[in-house]
Amino acid sequence: MSIVLTEDATLHPLVLPARADAADAGEFRELARVRNDVYRAITGRDEQDLEPEALLPLLRSRPERTTIVWAVRVAGEIVGRTVVDIPHEEGSRTAIASIEIHPRVWGRGIGSAVLPHFEAAARQHGRTVIQNWTEQPASSGERITARTGHGSVPDDHVSRFLLRHGFSLEQVYRVSRLDLDRETHEFDALHADARRAASGYRVLQWEVPTPAEHLDGYAWLKSRMSTDAPSAGLEADEERWDAERVVAGEKRIIEMRQWMLVTVAQHVESGELAAFTEIGIGPDMTATTHQHDTLVLREHRGHRLGQLVKGASLATWRKIAPQSRAVITYNAEENRPMLSINEALGFEAIAYEGAWRKDLL
Repeated sequence: MSIVLTEDATLHPLVLPARADAADAGEFRELARVRNDVYRAITGRDEQDLEPEALLPLLRSRPERTTIVWAVRVAGEIVGRTVVDIPHEEGSRTAIASIEIHPRVWGRGIGSAVLPHFEAAARQHGRTVIQNWTEQPASSGERITARTGHGSVPDDHVSRFLLRHGFSLEQVYRVSRLDLDRETHEFDALHADARRAASGYRVLQWEVPTPAEHLDGYAWLKSRMSTDAPSAGLEADEERWDAERVVAGEKRIIEMRQWMLVTVAQHVESGELAAFTEIGIGPDMTATTHQHDTLVLREHRGHRLGQLVKGASLATWRKIAPQSRAVITYNAEENRPMLSINEALGFEAIAYEGAWRKDLL
């Protein structure tokens, strides 16, 4: 049943098709196309594009979260979407929610009319905090600084909308790009330097799916990603990862027709996996590569393990996807150790993403 938002805008709960190419998948495929258009219009880049076959697994509910999707229409035409994720972690108070509407229909009150509906969904699931991650168009005007004091975003239409509706800017992520067409890089020298500093550790690598003997150790690293990475004033649920959750996640990656390389540092004496990084790409091997999660366990920091796994990852990735000419990654602005590694490797800032929070009354 559609919900009237404004004089010509409506909100439509989306029922996901079984397959992206199913007979009833027309609305979903159109939503996927508009999603890509919205991201391109906002960022001016295309590396966030996803084919419908890759988007569908991301929007399905799963044991660790419930996902709710609506299509936003103006005069019957899809112009955006809103998505609410309800994590199932024990004690979670949060909902992760976003409103993604094409800039050509901004300023008509559509986003303000959508907001009460995703807040109602959060409340129905007993959530008292809404969090949102939004990348904003580049701007040379006034800026808003995160409450951490690290990083800022433009004081633009997006910021004013979120602030007006009770959100606070808790954290800023730097979007960084590594140009693989540059003639020289410091990968090999940095990797060699890290190997000398990381005596007592060895590098292991695999393309997903993860070998059975490393499932438990990798799951532990993934669970620590939710607690050890900087989270500023955001609610950071402690995620419970086990071998089963890793296997299910990697099945989604394969269903999305994506490649992912996992690089870990293993403590030789104990056998514990102490650090990891993930790098991946979609079916187009000429597209932009994405650097995903990277973490060094707190108890193993101080041995240049972040530099070790990132250097090894990029060295191997050049052989796996030699036609991919750039890597993109996101890091919290206060995460100076990881930013320093990226800068040494040649990553350069190209944009910023705000992490916003609203406490429901």
